Amino acid sequence: MNKLVKYRKITSILMLLVLVFIFSSLSFAETEGPFKLESKSAILIDAISGEIIYEKNIHERLSPASITKIMVLLIAMEEINSGNMRIDDKVHVSANAERMGGSQVYLEEGETQIVDDLLKAICLRSANDAAVALAEHMSGSIDVFVQRMNEKAKQLGMTNTHFKNATGLPDEEHLSTAYDISLMSKELLKYPKIHEWLTIYMTDIKVGKNKNVTQTLVNTNRLIREYQGANGLKTGLTNEAGHCLAASAKRGNLSLISVVLGGPTSNSRFLESKKLLDFGFANYDSLPICRKDEVIKKVKVSKGKESDLNIVAERDYSLLVKKGSSKEIEKEIILPDVINAPYEKGQKIGEMILKTNGNEIGRISLIAEKDLKKASVIDMFKKVTTIFLGNSR
Repeated sequence: MNKLVKYRKITSILMLLVLVFIFSSLSFAETEGPFKLESKSAILIDAISGEIIYEKNIHERLSPASITKIMVLLIAMEEINSGNMRIDDKVHVSANAERMGGSQVYLEEGETQIVDDLLKAICLRSANDAAVALAEHMSGSIDVFVQRMNEKAKQLGMTNTHFKNATGLPDEEHLSTAYDISLMSKELLKYPKIHEWLTIYMTDIKVGKNKNVTQTLVNTNRLIREYQGANGLKTGLTNEAGHCLAASAKRGNLSLISVVLGGPTSNSRFLESKKLLDFGFANYDSLPICRKDEVIKKVKVSKGKESDLNIVAERDYSLLVKKGSSKEIEKEIILPDVINAPYEKGQKIGEMILKTNGNEIGRISLIAEKDLKKASVIDMFKKVTTIFLGNSR
């Protein structure tokens, strides 16, 4: 009898060990993701919050090829948004721009192009000559512009990226990662106007000193035509980099960005990007919290030309949630009851803290909607007089 009990105990322990091994193996398989990709590196993120949904070797430094030009587009959008550059500005094409190899629209030294057409050439054909011409126009020289690219990368937290050119042409020191590329892609998509170029499938531009040559541009990112909600971004290809694609799409409230680097074929980068985006849209949703410049609260102003000031959200903010799950979001708004003038537009005044089950999950800066000037002696006198007359009625 004792032998039977002992045998049963040993059998139970062995069965338990087998079950532990099986469940451990299943758990490990799940960490590899819901599918396998051939690309060397890949990432899928929520375009608003930046939360990572899927990852594979996301910090491996690889050649980004023409995906590099996302940074060129980002700096161009900053210039346009700040008023330093307009889309109808004329750009002089240098000898340096003309002799760029790889993808090009065959610009000629001495011709002029408008910014609008150069952006089309970059977004659709990934034209190296157009990228260099625009970079030189914005910074005076390609060397200064590349320095600016690296400074911007540093600001965005792209710690594993180093740019050596504005085109993505091969250079052993010109490297980035899927994660870093997702950061600059997310930043670029903050400018809605960029979609005016990214979503064009086919168009024509005139090139040459006499503008007597028509270049028909077809978007190298075929997802723009094939994938529901696709709104960007950029392809890349060199022998060193393999087939690369940073893709973006929006359905409903959810905006996603995928990046695949080092794909074996052109077809694979599109198929794997679709897999990533499909997985995101099938399993996640976006819960909007606030929009950029949305009025959150009005605060009283002391010693100002106006008696109150609208406090607005600094940026769009949403939470990524799994479909079918429910989250109760608590919003804690931290603002002073009264502020003293002066304040500048965009100056931080407080924060909105987001919590679920008492745990902080995010913060949003709350800023001044407009400039708030300090009241002069005459302004103060007018206020006092108005109050006195109002009370005497």
